[in-house]
Amino acid sequence: MLVATWNVNSIRSRIDHVKEWLIKNKVDILCLQETKTEDQFFPIDIFLELGYEVSISGQKSYNGVAIISRFPISDIKIGFEPVISDYKDASIISQQKRIISAEINDIRIINVYVPNGSALDSDKFIYKEQWIECLKLYLRTLNSNNTPICLLGDFNIAPEDRDIHTPTKYRETIMASSKERKLLKDALGGELEDAFRIFEPGEKNWSWWDYRHSAWERDKGWRIDHIYLTEDILSCANSCWIDKEPRSREKPSDHAPVVVEISWPPSETENEFFF
Repeated sequence: MLVATWNVNSIRSRIDHVKEWLIKNKVDILCLQETKTEDQFFPIDIFLELGYEVSISGQKSYNGVAIISRFPISDIKIGFEPVISDYKDASIISQQKRIISAEINDIRIINVYVPNGSALDSDKFIYKEQWIECLKLYLRTLNSNNTPICLLGDFNIAPEDRDIHTPTKYRETIMASSKERKLLKDALGGELEDAFRIFEPGEKNWSWWDYRHSAWERDKGWRIDHIYLTEDILSCANSCWIDKEPRSREKPSDHAPVVVEISWPPSETENEFFF
């Protein structure tokens, strides 16, 4: 089973890229971020024609997340409120369309678009802190049920210096600060592991290249798009990679897809080994 995440930076602008990529790569579950369109304008029919189901949470011009799946999608949860309704800020923080989750093939797929934060001394960074705190509570609540979880999306955080092209240049700035890294680590809570780093420990593995400063041409990128798995799924993972090809196309998204291959559901032999 192939599961992927991709910040498409406008699904209506990039629909041909996404369609061609899906046909070529046969991905089973694709999570999109920054769809930037209201639900009624999302190009659902194109995905239905390819044999996918679609669940969306969008808004005009900004944000927006979607789950595209060859498998049936059930128990869809949009925003934080369905899981942590008693948290005081959940309804306010959920107004921006940045999280959607669903049960697919006995896995809770959680698709997120974490706020950028703008600058460490800005009101937008305060919102980013609050948003990640909500995510932590959301994950703790779901984890209490021992449900296999695949958390993926655009996190707008480089977890380590090796995830940035010139780390000394960006030390303690937005997306690279120790504060953001700690917030993310605390949210993951030790139960979710970075699938990409299990298979690709080296440097110069980027998923995002700024449109400015010829970042793509100079290969000056960041790894801010991640896939995190609980151990029950991670034990079935075979590989994880960044597909840079779509970023090289004309008028691309500034992000590249990240894909994980999982042998799921696990065989009886694997289950016996795991338990």
